[in-house]
Amino acid sequence: MNTLNYKALFKYHDHRLATIRKLMAFFITILLLSGLTAIPVEPELSLLTKIVTSETSIYNWLQKVLWAYRQVDAQHPFLLYGYDWLAFAHFVLAILFIGPYRDPIKNIWVIEFGLVACVLILPFAFIAGQFRGVPIGWRLIDCSFGVFGFLPLWICYGKTKKLMTKINS
Repeated sequence: MNTLNYKALFKYHDHRLATIRKLMAFFITILLLSGLTAIPVEPELSLLTKIVTSETSIYNWLQKVLWAYRQVDAQHPFLLYGYDWLAFAHFVLAILFIGPYRDPIKNIWVIEFGLVACVLILPFAFIAGQFRGVPIGWRLIDCSFGVFGFLPLWICYGKTKKLMTKINS
């Protein structure tokens, strides 16, 4: 199909494309915000320890993480460079999803990549978390990123496949 028909199809299916773009913009924004949270770790942990009730196990975990963060910062600050790279990875991944925002059909592979990455969060969180001594509740929070990331991507994937069907018919 030539370029003109391709553009005409997008105009005809504007509602489907608009939904894909809204969900992609949401997904990109969440990735960027998630990356930003990897930078000011100490203020975030300090705030959380003030918000969370001190009688909970999550409070004890947050206190332990904050104490460890401060120890590493004081004695081995170069290790915190890993947080910088974590943030950078989120920013780069957000940029990757601009492709399906602009043209979901041509970049459906990026959506598929995102779906696979979201699914892989679950075994990674459970396996790595077990070896690192991360409590099960915290691993479940990490897994929620995979679940909640999967949902908008799955919707985008389905709508993109329907657009592809229309082009091929």
